[in-house]
Amino acid sequence: MADDPLFAAEEWLAEGRGVALATVISTWGSAPRPAGSQMAVRDDGAFAGSVSAGCVEGAVIEAARAALIDGKLKRLSFGVADSTAWSVGLTCGGKIEILVEPLISQTARETLLTLNARRRCEQPAVRAVQLQTGTCRVIDPYMDEGPVAVLAADAARTDRSGEVIVDGVPWLLGVANPAVDLVIIGAVHIAQALVRIAVPLGYRIRVIDPRSSFATADRFPGIALFCDYPDEALARSPLHRRSALVALAHDPKIDDPALIAALQSPAFYVGALGSKKTQGARHERLKAHGFGESDLARLHGPVGLPIGSRTPEEIAVSIVADIIATMHKA
Repeated sequence: MADDPLFAAEEWLAEGRGVALATVISTWGSAPRPAGSQMAVRDDGAFAGSVSAGCVEGAVIEAARAALIDGKLKRLSFGVADSTAWSVGLTCGGKIEILVEPLISQTARETLLTLNARRRCEQPAVRAVQLQTGTCRVIDPYMDEGPVAVLAADAARTDRSGEVIVDGVPWLLGVANPAVDLVIIGAVHIAQALVRIAVPLGYRIRVIDPRSSFATADRFPGIALFCDYPDEALARSPLHRRSALVALAHDPKIDDPALIAALQSPAFYVGALGSKKTQGARHERLKAHGFGESDLARLHGPVGLPIGSRTPEEIAVSIVADIIATMHKA
Protein backbone atom coordinates (compact mmCIF):
# COMPACT_ATOMS: atom_id res chain seq x y z
CA MET A 1 0.00 0.00 0.00
CA ALA A 2 3.06 2.26 0.19
CA ASP A 3 2.60 3.37 -3.44
CA ASP A 4 -1.06 4.25 -2.89
CA PRO A 5 -1.19 8.01 -2.26
CA LEU A 6 -4.26 7.93 -0.03
CA PHE A 7 -2.97 5.13 2.17
CA ALA A 8 0.47 6.77 2.28
CA ALA A 9 -1.15 10.06 3.34
CA GLU A 10 -2.99 8.30 6.16
CA GLU A 11 0.21 6.63 7.34
CA TRP A 12 2.18 9.88 7.30
CA LEU A 13 -0.54 11.77 9.17
CA ALA A 14 -0.54 9.05 11.83
CA GLU A 15 3.20 9.66 12.22
CA GLY A 16 2.54 13.34 12.86
CA ARG A 17 3.87 14.55 9.52
CA GLY A 18 2.38 17.32 7.41
CA VAL A 19 0.71 16.05 4.23
CA ALA A 20 -0.80 17.70 1.18
CA LEU A 21 -2.85 15.97 -1.48
CA ALA A 22 -2.54 16.86 -5.18
CA THR A 23 -5.34 15.81 -7.54
CA VAL A 24 -5.65 16.22 -11.30
CA ILE A 25 -8.75 18.31 -12.03
CA SER A 26 -8.54 18.33 -15.81
CA THR A 27 -5.95 17.56 -18.46
CA TRP A 28 -5.25 17.18 -22.18
CA GLY A 29 -6.92 14.40 -24.15
CA SER A 30 -3.92 12.10 -24.52
CA ALA A 31 -2.58 12.62 -21.00
CA PRO A 32 -0.65 9.81 -19.28
CA ARG A 33 -2.65 10.38 -16.08
CA PRO A 34 -6.42 11.02 -16.15
CA ALA A 35 -8.48 13.41 -14.06
CA GLY A 36 -8.67 12.11 -10.51
CA SER A 37 -5.05 10.92 -10.43
CA GLN A 38 -3.44 11.78 -7.11
CA MET A 39 -0.15 12.35 -5.39
CA ALA A 40 0.39 12.66 -1.65
CA VAL A 41 3.27 14.94 -0.64
CA ARG A 42 4.92 14.83 2.77
CA ASP A 43 6.32 17.95 4.45
CA ASP A 44 9.90 16.90 3.61
CA GLY A 45 9.12 16.44 -0.10
CA ALA A 46 8.65 12.67 -0.10
CA PHE A 47 5.69 11.65 -2.25
CA ALA A 48 3.54 8.73 -3.35
CA GLY A 49 1.50 8.49 -6.54
CA SER A 50 1.73 10.75 -9.58
CA VAL A 51 -0.18 13.45 -11.45
CA SER A 52 1.68 13.22 -14.78
CA ALA A 53 4.49 11.25 -16.35
CA GLY A 54 7.00 13.33 -14.42
CA CYS A 55 6.87 16.69 -16.22
CA VAL A 56 5.10 18.64 -13.46
CA GLU A 57 5.73 16.60 -10.30
CA GLY A 58 8.60 18.81 -9.14
CA ALA A 59 6.53 21.99 -9.29
CA VAL A 60 3.58 20.27 -7.59
CA ILE A 61 5.79 19.10 -4.72
CA GLU A 62 7.01 22.65 -4.16
CA ALA A 63 3.45 23.99 -4.25
CA ALA A 64 2.35 21.30 -1.80
CA ARG A 65 5.09 22.17 0.68
CA ALA A 66 4.16 25.84 0.38
CA ALA A 67 0.50 24.97 1.01
CA LEU A 68 1.48 23.19 4.22
CA ILE A 69 3.09 26.43 5.39
CA ASP A 70 0.36 28.91 4.45
CA GLY A 71 -2.56 26.47 4.82
CA LYS A 72 -4.14 27.61 1.56
CA LEU A 73 -5.79 25.61 -1.20
CA LYS A 74 -3.97 25.97 -4.53
CA ARG A 75 -5.24 25.42 -8.05
CA LEU A 76 -2.31 25.00 -10.39
CA SER A 77 -2.37 25.28 -14.16
CA PHE A 78 0.43 24.06 -16.38
CA GLY A 79 0.74 24.71 -20.08
CA VAL A 80 2.74 21.90 -21.62
CA ALA A 81 4.81 22.77 -24.66
CA ASP A 82 5.01 20.41 -27.63
CA SER A 83 8.63 19.51 -26.86
CA THR A 84 7.79 18.67 -23.25
CA ALA A 85 4.78 16.67 -24.33
CA TRP A 86 6.92 14.51 -26.59
CA SER A 87 9.40 13.91 -23.78
CA VAL A 88 6.67 12.32 -21.64
CA GLY A 89 5.24 10.24 -24.44
CA LEU A 90 2.48 12.53 -25.72
CA THR A 91 1.78 13.49 -29.29
CA CYS A 92 0.79 17.09 -28.58
CA GLY A 93 1.01 19.78 -25.94
CA GLY A 94 -1.85 20.86 -23.75
CA LYS A 95 -2.92 21.98 -20.32
CA ILE A 96 -3.21 20.26 -16.98
CA GLU A 97 -4.91 21.62 -13.87
CA ILE A 98 -4.13 20.30 -10.41
CA LEU A 99 -5.69 20.96 -7.02
CA VAL A 100 -3.31 21.00 -4.04
CA GLU A 101 -4.93 20.58 -0.61
CA PRO A 102 -3.04 20.80 2.68
CA LEU A 103 -4.61 18.16 4.93
CA ILE A 104 -4.54 20.40 7.97
CA SER A 105 -8.13 20.62 9.22
CA GLN A 106 -9.74 17.92 11.32
CA THR A 107 -12.45 17.57 8.68
CA ALA A 108 -9.91 16.93 5.91
CA ARG A 109 -8.19 14.27 7.98
CA GLU A 110 -11.41 12.57 9.04
CA THR A 111 -12.60 12.57 5.45
CA LEU A 112 -9.40 10.81 4.37
CA LEU A 113 -9.86 8.17 7.08
CA THR A 114 -13.48 7.62 6.08
CA LEU A 115 -12.54 7.28 2.42
CA ASN A 116 -9.77 4.79 3.12
CA ALA A 117 -12.04 2.77 5.41
CA ARG A 118 -14.54 2.40 2.58
CA ARG A 119 -11.78 1.46 0.16
CA ARG A 120 -10.49 -1.25 2.50
CA CYS A 121 -14.01 -2.68 2.70
CA GLU A 122 -14.31 -2.45 -1.12
CA GLN A 123 -17.24 -0.05 -0.85
CA PRO A 124 -17.66 2.57 -3.58
CA ALA A 125 -17.03 6.15 -2.54
CA VAL A 126 -16.62 9.59 -4.05
CA ARG A 127 -14.53 12.29 -2.37
CA ALA A 128 -16.14 15.65 -3.12
CA VAL A 129 -14.10 18.84 -2.70
CA GLN A 130 -15.63 22.30 -3.04
CA LEU A 131 -13.00 24.04 -5.14
CA GLN A 132 -13.63 27.53 -3.77
CA THR A 133 -13.37 26.73 -0.07
CA GLY A 134 -11.67 23.33 0.14
CA THR A 135 -14.60 21.86 2.06
CA CYS A 136 -14.62 18.12 1.49
CA ARG A 137 -16.78 15.12 2.24
CA VAL A 138 -17.14 11.47 1.32
CA ILE A 139 -20.26 10.48 -0.60
CA ASP A 140 -21.82 7.04 -0.88
CA PRO A 141 -22.74 7.29 -4.58
CA TYR A 142 -25.61 4.83 -4.32
CA MET A 143 -27.16 5.87 -1.01
CA ASP A 144 -26.62 9.58 -0.38
CA GLU A 145 -28.97 12.22 -1.74
CA GLY A 146 -28.64 15.80 -2.94
CA PRO A 147 -27.40 17.60 -6.08
CA VAL A 148 -23.73 16.76 -5.53
CA ALA A 149 -24.56 13.13 -4.68
CA VAL A 150 -26.52 12.76 -7.94
CA LEU A 151 -23.48 13.79 -9.96
CA ALA A 152 -21.28 11.62 -7.75
CA ALA A 153 -23.44 8.62 -8.64
CA ASP A 154 -22.95 9.38 -12.34
CA ALA A 155 -19.20 9.71 -11.81
CA ALA A 156 -19.02 6.40 -9.94
CA ARG A 157 -21.13 4.59 -12.52
CA THR A 158 -18.87 5.67 -15.39
CA ASP A 159 -15.66 5.60 -13.32
CA ARG A 160 -14.89 9.21 -14.25
CA SER A 161 -13.41 11.70 -11.80
CA GLY A 162 -13.33 15.41 -12.56
CA GLU A 163 -14.80 18.85 -12.02
CA VAL A 164 -18.55 19.46 -11.98
CA ILE A 165 -20.64 22.57 -11.39
CA VAL A 166 -23.54 22.43 -8.92
CA ASP A 167 -25.69 25.57 -8.61
CA GLY A 168 -22.80 27.63 -9.94
CA VAL A 169 -20.30 26.16 -7.46
CA PRO A 170 -17.34 24.08 -8.72
CA TRP A 171 -16.71 20.68 -7.13
CA LEU A 172 -14.00 18.10 -7.72
CA LEU A 173 -15.36 14.55 -7.60
CA GLY A 174 -12.74 11.88 -7.01
CA VAL A 175 -14.10 8.39 -7.62
CA ALA A 176 -12.80 5.53 -5.47
CA ASN A 177 -14.42 2.42 -6.88
CA PRO A 178 -13.64 -1.19 -5.91
CA ALA A 179 -11.87 -3.29 -8.52
CA VAL A 180 -14.01 -4.76 -11.28
CA ASP A 181 -15.40 -8.16 -10.27
CA LEU A 182 -14.92 -10.24 -13.42
CA VAL A 183 -16.88 -13.48 -13.30
CA ILE A 184 -16.03 -15.97 -16.05
CA ILE A 185 -18.39 -18.86 -16.63
CA GLY A 186 -16.68 -21.80 -18.31
CA ALA A 187 -12.99 -22.58 -17.81
CA VAL A 188 -12.29 -22.83 -21.55
CA HIS A 189 -9.39 -21.63 -23.72
CA ILE A 190 -10.92 -18.19 -24.21
CA ALA A 191 -11.24 -17.91 -20.43
CA GLN A 192 -7.50 -18.55 -20.07
CA ALA A 193 -6.74 -15.78 -22.55
CA LEU A 194 -9.24 -13.47 -20.87
CA VAL A 195 -7.61 -14.00 -17.49
CA ARG A 196 -4.16 -13.14 -18.88
CA ILE A 197 -5.48 -9.79 -20.11
CA ALA A 198 -7.66 -8.99 -17.09
CA VAL A 199 -5.04 -9.61 -14.39
CA PRO A 200 -2.83 -6.60 -15.33
CA LEU A 201 -5.96 -4.43 -15.34
CA GLY A 202 -6.41 -5.13 -11.63
CA TYR A 203 -9.70 -7.00 -12.03
CA ARG A 204 -10.79 -9.41 -9.30
CA ILE A 205 -11.38 -12.63 -11.21
CA ARG A 206 -13.60 -15.61 -10.48
CA VAL A 207 -13.81 -18.61 -12.79
CA ILE A 208 -16.84 -20.84 -12.34
CA ASP A 209 -17.20 -24.25 -14.00
CA PRO A 210 -18.74 -27.42 -12.53
CA ARG A 211 -16.37 -29.50 -14.66
CA SER A 212 -13.43 -30.10 -12.32
CA SER A 213 -11.20 -31.21 -15.19
CA PHE A 214 -11.60 -27.73 -16.73
CA ALA A 215 -11.32 -25.53 -13.63
CA THR A 216 -7.86 -26.51 -12.43
CA ALA A 217 -5.08 -24.53 -10.77
CA ASP A 218 -2.67 -25.66 -13.49
CA ARG A 219 -4.81 -24.02 -16.16
CA PHE A 220 -5.67 -20.94 -14.04
CA PRO A 221 -2.78 -20.36 -11.64
CA GLY A 222 -3.54 -17.92 -8.84
CA ILE A 223 -7.19 -17.44 -9.89
CA ALA A 224 -10.21 -18.08 -7.66
CA LEU A 225 -11.85 -21.25 -9.01
CA PHE A 226 -15.30 -22.62 -8.19
CA CYS A 227 -16.29 -26.10 -9.32
CA ASP A 228 -20.02 -25.48 -8.86
CA TYR A 229 -22.93 -24.68 -11.09
CA PRO A 230 -23.07 -20.90 -11.52
CA ASP A 231 -26.41 -20.38 -9.75
CA GLU A 232 -24.97 -22.06 -6.64
CA ALA A 233 -21.69 -20.13 -6.71
CA LEU A 234 -23.40 -16.79 -7.38
CA ALA A 235 -25.94 -17.37 -4.62
CA ARG A 236 -23.04 -17.56 -2.15
CA SER A 237 -21.26 -14.52 -3.57
CA PRO A 238 -23.76 -12.38 -5.52
CA LEU A 239 -22.98 -10.05 -8.38
CA HIS A 240 -22.98 -6.31 -7.68
CA ARG A 241 -22.68 -2.98 -9.50
CA ARG A 242 -18.97 -3.51 -10.23
CA SER A 243 -19.50 -7.03 -11.59
CA ALA A 244 -19.01 -8.11 -15.18
CA LEU A 245 -20.14 -11.63 -16.06
CA VAL A 246 -19.00 -13.39 -19.23
CA ALA A 247 -20.53 -16.76 -20.12
CA LEU A 248 -18.11 -18.81 -22.24
CA ALA A 249 -19.03 -22.45 -21.55
CA HIS A 250 -21.19 -22.65 -24.70
CA ASP A 251 -23.38 -25.12 -22.83
CA PRO A 252 -26.89 -23.97 -21.82
CA LYS A 253 -26.79 -26.13 -18.69
CA ILE A 254 -23.86 -24.04 -17.46
CA ASP A 255 -24.34 -20.67 -19.15
CA ASP A 256 -28.08 -20.15 -18.69
CA PRO A 257 -28.17 -20.31 -14.86
CA ALA A 258 -25.35 -17.75 -14.81
CA LEU A 259 -27.14 -15.42 -17.24
CA ILE A 260 -30.39 -15.67 -15.27
CA ALA A 261 -28.56 -14.69 -12.08
CA ALA A 262 -26.70 -11.88 -13.87
CA LEU A 263 -29.80 -10.36 -15.46
CA GLN A 264 -31.48 -10.36 -12.05
CA SER A 265 -28.50 -8.53 -10.55
CA PRO A 266 -27.14 -4.96 -10.86
CA ALA A 267 -24.05 -6.20 -12.76
CA PHE A 268 -22.94 -3.52 -15.22
CA TYR A 269 -21.92 -6.02 -17.91
CA VAL A 270 -23.42 -9.35 -18.97
CA GLY A 271 -22.03 -11.11 -22.03
CA ALA A 272 -22.31 -14.54 -23.62
CA LEU A 273 -20.30 -16.32 -26.30
CA GLY A 274 -22.09 -17.62 -29.37
CA SER A 275 -23.22 -16.86 -32.89
CA LYS A 276 -26.29 -14.75 -33.70
CA LYS A 277 -28.23 -17.98 -34.16
CA THR A 278 -27.09 -19.21 -30.77
CA GLN A 279 -28.04 -15.85 -29.23
CA GLY A 280 -31.51 -16.09 -30.73
CA ALA A 281 -32.11 -19.46 -29.15
CA ARG A 282 -30.68 -18.17 -25.89
CA HIS A 283 -33.07 -15.22 -25.93
CA GLU A 284 -36.03 -17.54 -26.33
CA ARG A 285 -34.93 -19.63 -23.36
CA LEU A 286 -34.46 -16.50 -21.23
CA LYS A 287 -37.89 -15.21 -22.25
CA ALA A 288 -39.32 -18.46 -20.94
CA HIS A 289 -37.85 -17.50 -17.58
CA GLY A 290 -39.78 -14.24 -17.62
CA PHE A 291 -37.19 -11.83 -19.02
CA GLY A 292 -38.47 -9.06 -21.28
CA GLU A 293 -36.86 -7.12 -24.10
CA SER A 294 -35.38 -4.51 -21.76
CA ASP A 295 -33.68 -7.27 -19.78
CA LEU A 296 -32.34 -8.96 -22.90
CA ALA A 297 -31.02 -5.63 -24.15
CA ARG A 298 -28.47 -5.82 -21.33
CA LEU A 299 -27.04 -9.03 -22.76
CA HIS A 300 -23.96 -8.50 -24.93
CA GLY A 301 -24.07 -11.25 -27.50
CA PRO A 302 -22.19 -12.22 -29.49
CA VAL A 303 -19.90 -11.12 -26.67
CA GLY A 304 -17.18 -8.55 -27.32
CA LEU A 305 -16.72 -5.67 -29.71
CA PRO A 306 -17.14 -6.63 -33.40
CA ILE A 307 -13.49 -6.43 -34.47
CA GLY A 308 -13.35 -9.65 -36.45
CA SER A 309 -11.80 -11.68 -33.62
CA ARG A 310 -10.98 -15.32 -34.36
CA THR A 311 -8.38 -16.68 -31.94
CA PRO A 312 -9.02 -17.03 -28.19
CA GLU A 313 -6.63 -14.15 -27.58
CA GLU A 314 -8.37 -11.88 -30.08
CA ILE A 315 -11.79 -12.75 -28.66
CA ALA A 316 -10.47 -12.00 -25.16
CA VAL A 317 -9.25 -8.59 -26.33
CA SER A 318 -12.67 -7.80 -27.80
CA ILE A 319 -14.39 -8.83 -24.56
CA VAL A 320 -12.18 -6.68 -22.35
CA ALA A 321 -12.60 -3.74 -24.73
CA ASP A 322 -16.37 -4.15 -24.57
CA ILE A 323 -16.29 -4.28 -20.77
CA ILE A 324 -14.22 -1.10 -20.61
CA ALA A 325 -16.44 0.68 -23.13
CA THR A 326 -19.56 -0.27 -21.17
CA MET A 327 -18.04 0.77 -17.85
CA HIS A 328 -17.08 4.23 -19.10
CA LYS A 329 -20.17 4.82 -21.20
CA ALA A 330 -21.79 8.11 -20.23
